[in-house]
Amino acid sequence: MSRGLGLAVGVSALAAGAAGVEAQGPLAWGEFREIERVPADVTLPWAEHDEGHGDLYLPAGAGPHPVAVVVHGGCWLSIADAGYMSHFARFLADEGWAAWVPEFRRIDQEGAAWPTILEDVAAAADHLHVIGSEYRLDLERVSAFGHSSGGHLALWLAGREGLPPDDRTRAALRGPRPLRIRAVVGLAAVADLEDFDQREDRGCGSDIVERLLGGVGDDVADRMWLTSPSARLPIGVPQMMVTGALDATVPVAHGDDWVRRASQAGDPATMYAVEGAGHFEPVAPWTPAFQRMWPDIESFLDTLRLRPGQAPS
Repeated sequence: MSRGLGLAVGVSALAAGAAGVEAQGPLAWGEFREIERVPADVTLPWAEHDEGHGDLYLPAGAGPHPVAVVVHGGCWLSIADAGYMSHFARFLADEGWAAWVPEFRRIDQEGAAWPTILEDVAAAADHLHVIGSEYRLDLERVSAFGHSSGGHLALWLAGREGLPPDDRTRAALRGPRPLRIRAVVGLAAVADLEDFDQREDRGCGSDIVERLLGGVGDDVADRMWLTSPSARLPIGVPQMMVTGALDATVPVAHGDDWVRRASQAGDPATMYAVEGAGHFEPVAPWTPAFQRMWPDIESFLDTLRLRPGQAPS
């Protein structure tokens, strides 16, 4: 589906599926999570534990399809799951991407001490190597879309190939065959853990980064080095940060600071503040704010030849 009329038709269909939700922002989490979810084309296991599954949304046509790895947020906690990204994932599939939305263990769940969340997200992404042939996935054209704390995880995925496999922890996080991410779109994304932890205007609670890293102690600095995307700069892939101008959870200033640091390190990085949007409009395709921002994301991916219908570069 292309821009213009096609986008309008697709958004209208989503709006009908989100009946009762006004297109006036900013959306609150309470109303956003009540929206009926869109079923995936197939749900597939990637591990044997309860959270080891993912939803795959497939476009029409024979493929091979460019792939969007869609990483959900929720402050790295179980207050949210992959389901709230279903409308966004279906929108991507209607636009021609195969959207893979993995679930993973969050830091407040049993048996999920650091670095479980990182290991899970890495393993779930790398599972595309297993299912790629069956579902006609073009693994040479993979982009990562991450919302909120999922933005941190998407950036981390893109940079983990640079982790030195010099000990057991680093090797486990890097994995034997890291999926190559060609670009990252951060949607209201937490990007720099150190910056987010120090901000007075951040959401998710004052101790959330400490909880993510597993408390305090002599090894926290090493855990931060392994966990924060800023330690991987330059990541080596283009990045686009998209944040609502009214976002009170991940403020625009956080995205601005990330883009400045990433650019200084040599990464192509851009920032787009969405007028009138809060934290959830960037993943709510029926909203006017999303309709305003989407052509810019398309243009970003177009220049990288990561959009459907393009030959890989």
